[in-house]
Amino acid sequence: MSVAFNHFPVRHPLLTALALSFGAAIALGLSRFSYGLLLPPMRTDLGWSYLLAGGMNTGNAFGYFLGALLTPVLMRYLRAQSLLIGGSVLTAIFMLVSGMVTSAEVLLLQRVLAGMSSAFIFIAGGLLASRLGGLHPARAGLLIGLYYGGTGFGITLSALLVPLTLMHAQAQHVAHTWQWPWLVMGGICLLVTVAMALPVRAIADLPAHAGTKSPFRISAFGFGLAGYFMFGAGYIGYMTFVVALLKEQGMQASTITVFYALLGLAVVASSRIWAGMLDHFKGGQSLSILTALVAVATLLPALTSAVPAVFVSGLLFGAVFLSVVASTTALVRHNAAPEAWSAGISAFTTVFALGQIVGPTIVGWIADGPGGLERGLIFSGLTLFIGSMLAWQQKPLRHLHVVRGMA
Repeated sequence: MSVAFNHFPVRHPLLTALALSFGAAIALGLSRFSYGLLLPPMRTDLGWSYLLAGGMNTGNAFGYFLGALLTPVLMRYLRAQSLLIGGSVLTAIFMLVSGMVTSAEVLLLQRVLAGMSSAFIFIAGGLLASRLGGLHPARAGLLIGLYYGGTGFGITLSALLVPLTLMHAQAQHVAHTWQWPWLVMGGICLLVTVAMALPVRAIADLPAHAGTKSPFRISAFGFGLAGYFMFGAGYIGYMTFVVALLKEQGMQASTITVFYALLGLAVVASSRIWAGMLDHFKGGQSLSILTALVAVATLLPALTSAVPAVFVSGLLFGAVFLSVVASTTALVRHNAAPEAWSAGISAFTTVFALGQIVGPTIVGWIADGPGGLERGLIFSGLTLFIGSMLAWQQKPLRHLHVVRGMA
């Protein structure tokens, strides 16, 4: 590694967090959430029902669940940096495969495998963001939020790339226009992985704590985990089906592009908006408040097709939903010893994945019946409100704060 990068995370924490955020952009913004933009043309071309279309994201979430279970095992043998870079390369490859096939079975397998590799990225990146925050405690909330906010770069990029690539593919009269965006985004993921490799590898590993073990106690985080499960089940319906709903409601394609791009930019801005709250609250308050705001954003397009209300929904959703994810990392960081951070982040990622397994299929099943996608998003909104109430019951582990205060 170049000597110039050895102290990069200490001297340039914001740039290091930005480099880390490219991982979140790959794992969620490009790999997962671009599917919402590609769902309408894929569904039309391949003759999918909403149940099957939602099942694709359920498959992705199932892979994410498997990846979350496997990550702690892999981290016994690999550095978090290696897992982050390796997961990014694999995700890019799986996206390229999506641009080469039409079989629903193969596409489903690709979504499962991409979900697994995305979990490697997201957990490893969250752990590295926590370590970076430990080097700069006064800005820990901002640095963690900036990492997760990188998803917004991916969302905005996909919002701009997908329609342009589809238009170009249509002009070339190709058989399956939706394949081209997958190929382009897979290539971009490979380039972004190269760009983040050196700064990320310079983040130091945690020093060994001789004779001490502080395991992550799941029972102590029960309400937080339950609330986060409901969040996973609720928010994913919006990200999977909102573009399809807007098309059904008659919104112009150019307006949808602006809507989705602004949603992504709001995700990027969220790292600054909520940084203070993530630092201030030690229990589940941040998780609860942010989940309730996502619920409001999810219900808006289900209740009205008015363009101003829809744009308020997108901006609010974008400004909040990845900060919900960041709030769980902050919760673990506030209430667990550093050597337990990996297990804690993995536990929250696992329940998050379980929620996402349930959510898209249920919303798709509801959408195929009377009431359509609007009723499906109402289900998502109510699920999120339940998650908010559960998360509010999560209390900080006061004894850990006392011990740290005495140290």
